[in-house]
Amino acid sequence: MYVKILKKGAVFLLALLLFLESGAHASAADVPLLTPSAIVIEASTGQVIFEKNATERRSPASITKIMTLLIAFEQLEEGKVNLEDEIIISAYAKSMGGSQVYLEEGEVQTLDTLLKCIAVASGNDASVAVAEYIAGSEDVFVEMMNEKAAELGMTDTHFEDCCGLTDSDNHYTTARDVAIMSRELTTKYPDVFRYTQIWMEDITHVTARGSSTFTLSSTNKLLKQYEWATGLKTGSTDKAKYCISATASRDGIDLIAVIMGAPDPQTRFQEAATPVSYTQLTLPTTPYV
Repeated sequence: MYVKILKKGAVFLLALLLFLESGAHASAADVPLLTPSAIVIEASTGQVIFEKNATERRSPASITKIMTLLIAFEQLEEGKVNLEDEIIISAYAKSMGGSQVYLEEGEVQTLDTLLKCIAVASGNDASVAVAEYIAGSEDVFVEMMNEKAAELGMTDTHFEDCCGLTDSDNHYTTARDVAIMSRELTTKYPDVFRYTQIWMEDITHVTARGSSTFTLSSTNKLLKQYEWATGLKTGSTDKAKYCISATASRDGIDLIAVIMGAPDPQTRFQEAATPVSYTQLTLPTTPYV
């Protein structure tokens, strides 16, 4: 089957929308990317539209937090926690390096605020604080993450922390598995978009030294660069390079594009929504995620 897209420079994710009705699938040869591993799926069905080395195990960096958010939203749905719950920040949570929102030991924040810190600013300290609140310790929370991954059929995933800060070789996933957990989170708990669509928002730190304002700024530049972006999560470390699980919605169609191992931040965003031209592509059907 052949699909002609005549408009030059059509945006990648939007061009892919035209393939959905036929269950079409574009290969890595059709869509050249600098990124070593990528996948695009339609969220409601899980239909794979494009993939490149999608089952290659890679370090996920902070897109690990998609699973952290998924566990948190499950706990909310089950009534085990509430958004208004007040969480006391531990010394261990405060000690997290990397991206953080500078929580202090003994500081109190609501779960709602900490979810914003995770989804918007990718706070490692906030992720650990939520993990400790839900499970009692990060280690037990990570067990919950791995159990959920197994339940979802994420056969090439293993977590060792809740935020992706580790460089351990035993902390890995794949573009395909990231798409699976991103789909589970966004289709089952669409309230997550209330957090992932925030561009900037202030939170208040209240500590022994007094009260101060801290501005959360989204790590997902697609929210400003791409008209139909709705989320979801970025990540980067020296080992993982630059990653993103990007969600977009237009005309009732929701897409998830996962980029792993991009060489630089801009490539990560461009290749989640990059200009390409398609002419007479052969597009076979593919199994769903």
